[in-house]
Amino acid sequence: MSNKLKIYNGRVITPEKIYQRGTVLVTDGVITAVMEGDTTVSDYIEIDAGGDYISPGFIDIHVHGGGGHDFMDASEEAFLKIAETHAKYGTTAMVPTTLTCEKDDLLHTLELYKQADKNNINGAQFLGMHLEGPYFAMNQRGAQDPRFIRDPDPDEYKDILSQSDVIVRWSAAPELKGAIAFGQYLKSKGILPAIAHTDAIYEEVIEAFENGYTLATHLYSGMSGVSRRNAFRYAGVIESAFIIDGMDVEVIADGIHLPAPLLKLVYKIKGAHKIALITDAMRAAGMPPGESMLGNLKHGLKVIVEDGVAKLPDRSSFAGSVATADRLVRNMVTLADVPLKEAVQMMSINPANIMSVGHKKGSLSAGKDADIVIFNDHIDIKKTIVKGRVIFST
Repeated sequence: MSNKLKIYNGRVITPEKIYQRGTVLVTDGVITAVMEGDTTVSDYIEIDAGGDYISPGFIDIHVHGGGGHDFMDASEEAFLKIAETHAKYGTTAMVPTTLTCEKDDLLHTLELYKQADKNNINGAQFLGMHLEGPYFAMNQRGAQDPRFIRDPDPDEYKDILSQSDVIVRWSAAPELKGAIAFGQYLKSKGILPAIAHTDAIYEEVIEAFENGYTLATHLYSGMSGVSRRNAFRYAGVIESAFIIDGMDVEVIADGIHLPAPLLKLVYKIKGAHKIALITDAMRAAGMPPGESMLGNLKHGLKVIVEDGVAKLPDRSSFAGSVATADRLVRNMVTLADVPLKEAVQMMSINPANIMSVGHKKGSLSAGKDADIVIFNDHIDIKKTIVKGRVIFST
């Protein structure tokens, strides 16, 4: 079988512009050329895009599950099925994400990641693990299990990091005792600290940013806004993320966690370069509405999926997203009036750069991995290609 691929007759989304009729050439899973028009080649497998968009693959840096599985299910099958589920919606790479849990369960999940990563040939690639918790503010926990929430413990996190080398980011509340030292330690290990489930005020966010916390996890969700203390107003994490130009923000653009006006506001303030779209999807993504479970099947939290989102049983709070990457891009275009090229950027090169893989992923550029999606005007995914190999096709 040829190791060369030609994708042609499509609208090619490049970092600079959209070629209205372009071609992408791939050899051994790497992009070798991106050009306007067509070209004659021999010994290439050819894919006619039929006038649809040829786009960089979508990169989801915060995802918990999908297809009826969760990364906390303690099975290799769960990892592989989640990767396959999201590939159907254009995701070519992802960062599997945990929830607050017992330390032993976490270590087991991290070990399973290694095993699953080796056998993941039919789904979105794994880029390393994201630990969400347990170092959170209790009253910003959302659907995180309160039994496991606590302040950063150096003995604990150093032990975890000594036992696993697959962690690439860790979300925490920076105002907690020991959180700044925690961020510094993560940074020294090449791991991205992110701000999440937090009651921090501006002064605390500034200190955190200066010590490595350069990403705001799911902006607006589980974080402080303007508050009053003894009659004085304080800016929260939301306002701080807007003020600090260098801070990247994650956005769950499902249209429900953040409705259209807030999507427009984030885009207006942060611009196209500092936003990463994330699904934050739990196991019900890609599944029909009804009852589901947040977290693992043994200790998880029962939830109800309705109105395109997961809710706590009493409907007092959202309990996770059921979004897929195509829906995020579509919503940014249709709800937030973002140009398609920029919406794709938020789902490709921006998350790649945040996770320090932008040199090899995230855009249709010669020398980068051939992670490509083909979709129509409605962002319906027609083909998903990972490293030059078609893993999904309608």
